[in-house]
Amino acid sequence: MNLTDKIDRKIFRHVGSVADALCRECYVVGGYVRDLFLDRGSKDIDFVSVGSGIEVAQAVAATLGRGAHLSVFRNFGTASIHYRGEEFEFVGARRESYRRDSRKPIVEDGTLTDDLSRRDLTINAMAISVNKETFGNLVDMFNGLDDLRRGLIRTPLDPDITFSDDPLRMMRAVRFATQLQFTIVPETFEAIKRNAYRLEIISRERVVDELMKIMKSPRPSLGWRLLSETGLLPLILPELEAMRGVQVVKGRGHKDNFDHTLQVLDNVAAASDNVWLRWAALFHDIAKPVTKRWDEAVGWTFHNHNYIGAKMLPKIFRRMKMPMDDKLKYVQQLVELHMRPIALVEDTVTDSAVRRLLVDAGDNIDDLMILCRADITSKNKDKVTRHLENFAHVKEKMSELEERDRLRCWQPPIDGNFIMATFGLKQGREVGLIKEYVREAMLSSDDPNDRQLACRIMLERGAELGFTPVINPV
Repeated sequence: MNLTDKIDRKIFRHVGSVADALCRECYVVGGYVRDLFLDRGSKDIDFVSVGSGIEVAQAVAATLGRGAHLSVFRNFGTASIHYRGEEFEFVGARRESYRRDSRKPIVEDGTLTDDLSRRDLTINAMAISVNKETFGNLVDMFNGLDDLRRGLIRTPLDPDITFSDDPLRMMRAVRFATQLQFTIVPETFEAIKRNAYRLEIISRERVVDELMKIMKSPRPSLGWRLLSETGLLPLILPELEAMRGVQVVKGRGHKDNFDHTLQVLDNVAAASDNVWLRWAALFHDIAKPVTKRWDEAVGWTFHNHNYIGAKMLPKIFRRMKMPMDDKLKYVQQLVELHMRPIALVEDTVTDSAVRRLLVDAGDNIDDLMILCRADITSKNKDKVTRHLENFAHVKEKMSELEERDRLRCWQPPIDGNFIMATFGLKQGREVGLIKEYVREAMLSSDDPNDRQLACRIMLERGAELGFTPVINPV
């Protein structure tokens, strides 16, 4: 098959002419080729030359002139060129062999066949020539194009060897199956199950990089379900795997919290591209297995699973080498608060309760409401309709109070320093007690920004604790 029309670009002609001058075969390979057939754009282009890829890159950069930035990585035998918003990577064709205890290969010069054979999947093992005489010729020795058309994920060679050599390829197989909504063929699927334990030699950072790509997919649940079915999930996130299954006591079973979580995740993904909101959806019920109890009076309970789940997250993030910064705090906040809007719609919607929710959620209130709407997965249509109508009422109340009381970044009219100055106190537990009392009282008042009211409440609470003001605060 000749694909001249698909790659008839100046850069490909240019690289081809440079390779011809060096008497080198040169091909565009991998993801760029795959995405050509999927009609997906790609700014990163990989070239393989039979011989030194660095020499080809140096010659290409020299002839491109100003604006071409060359980086050489001799330890890896690669070079990259940044040019006009695109990145071109060059590598020499190579073959690889692996030690059992490492995913770092022993690399030797090889043929194009060697190079394509070592790739993870058939759909990533296609190449297109850029040399003048063979420009546009497709090299597809593993039928990757056929697999692409049929929506199949398979390895070029024996999958046991492919995955044992480099266990990260198992994660990539799951990731591509998720992104493209393809099917992993049975022999490849079974090989992942047999080699799942090998994932332990892969750094958490590399695993999380693949998980992030799964989470950014249109239906991330596909990836998490595949991770579970292949036995990879217990090695990555055992807390999520523990959510699988239904326990029945006296004929009463709870819902499968794993299935529920994946449905919530897809609901959020349909509503938002925010990947950290999607992580919050994945983790929102993470504590249900550890809080699950059977109560003779009411059946299955999961008391405080939102609070306990939020407390579990730092350990999970640390173990998975995920960011221990504001992203963790954001996910924690949404996990901790995700029951609050649901409690509101099931009860009387009071101004004070809505104010507390607005203040506690702050700028993340809109994301919290997306999560809570996504959390409605009941098969009872009447219940779903009722909840959605009540959510609309809560949102209306939020808008009304937000406009009136400016609650998005609300703070009580008086702070801890003012309390200490009023009573001549040093920083300590008593100041916190007074401050929290004032906060709660103001949120229940008609005007949470009334400073004089806040001062009176502060004085009343201070007197109850035995403190006398040393200044007149009013």
